[in-house]
Amino acid sequence: MLKDLAADRHAQVDTRRRNLGALLRRVHLGGAVSRVELADWLGVNRSTVMALTADLAAAGLVREVPATTSGRAGRPSFVVRPESAAVHVLAFDIAVDRLVAARVDLGGTVSARLEATRPRAGADLDAVVSVLADFGRALHHDASPTSVCVGIGASYCGMIRPGDGMVRFGPDLGWVDQAFGAELARRLDLGLPVLVGNEAHLGAMAEHQRGAGVGEQNLIYLHGDVGVGGGIIVGGDLLDGDGGYGSEVGHMLVNPYQGRPCGCGSRGCLEAEVGERALLDEAGRPAGHRGREAVRAVVAAAEQGDAAAREALRRIGDWLGIGVANLINLFNPGVVIFGGTLREVFPGIAAQQVRNRIAANVLPVSRDKADLRVSALGYDATLIGAAELAFTPLLTNPLALRP
Repeated sequence: MLKDLAADRHAQVDTRRRNLGALLRRVHLGGAVSRVELADWLGVNRSTVMALTADLAAAGLVREVPATTSGRAGRPSFVVRPESAAVHVLAFDIAVDRLVAARVDLGGTVSARLEATRPRAGADLDAVVSVLADFGRALHHDASPTSVCVGIGASYCGMIRPGDGMVRFGPDLGWVDQAFGAELARRLDLGLPVLVGNEAHLGAMAEHQRGAGVGEQNLIYLHGDVGVGGGIIVGGDLLDGDGGYGSEVGHMLVNPYQGRPCGCGSRGCLEAEVGERALLDEAGRPAGHRGREAVRAVVAAAEQGDAAAREALRRIGDWLGIGVANLINLFNPGVVIFGGTLREVFPGIAAQQVRNRIAANVLPVSRDKADLRVSALGYDATLIGAAELAFTPLLTNPLALRP
């Protein structure tokens, strides 16, 4: 009997914690929402929602305000909003050629950011951590004294071991088994772990939660930078593989016979055929030209009729189309989202080549479903994904991290 009572009590506590987390996540991602909508969404009665919001309000995480008057008689209705000034996270985005840090408030607002150029100089753990630690401390110091930092998240352009933020492999700059997460946490010295994720995985989650994939349960996100990363959402969850290294679509083989060399050591990978260097080489740009501005310059030249730039985008678009066709056949997504530099490259000539490949090579039942979109979050998708990773502990158990 006592065992049954204890089990019931444990189940009630667990249910309450889940409901608190779900409610806070809803207002964090969606903004102001009425009690009535929350009750319907959670599948509970209104008194339960009132109790849950009261607990979160007491913890300083939400506030309830009267809804805009409707002119109807009766008791005023209330909406629940995130208390953005109460808590924040630090988010970092580590790309091949740049470093970005931001302070992000509850509700997803980026309240401050700092950026620096990252030289493409090989295994540079100490230099990267030094810059990011300085940025993080400055952002933390400048936060409101009433705002509490509840998490730290980082997006890294490589394969990340779940749990400890170890970069197992970063092909573009030769990072192998670099203890990035632990070292950044040590240098920040804020008493919080640094949660690290693969940039494209985090970009996929960000687009799913806040961007072009909101409301979609099955999507593929392709992130262009120096190479190409991928994130795949299946049934609303990230497909991360047995060891956390799944969805490496940039290393899908698309050109096995005369493929360009890839930073991973192979040839003909998707990222080798459609990445930054491939585009710039096809357009006849010198080796010293690189980065986002160089990619934009090729796209702009193509729009102005430059024949070499147009042919480069046609060829890149064809290889991209082969990769996208394979992915659609494999995963039957509702949406394919092009982010990072692919957001610049995809529209226009490349888009037509991708659609041509889909028409020729994708099974009709999947072809008719897949919608092609560009990222709604732009170059901030990976940074926003890092912020959402940092918010995860709070949204899982809000009252455990109450200010």
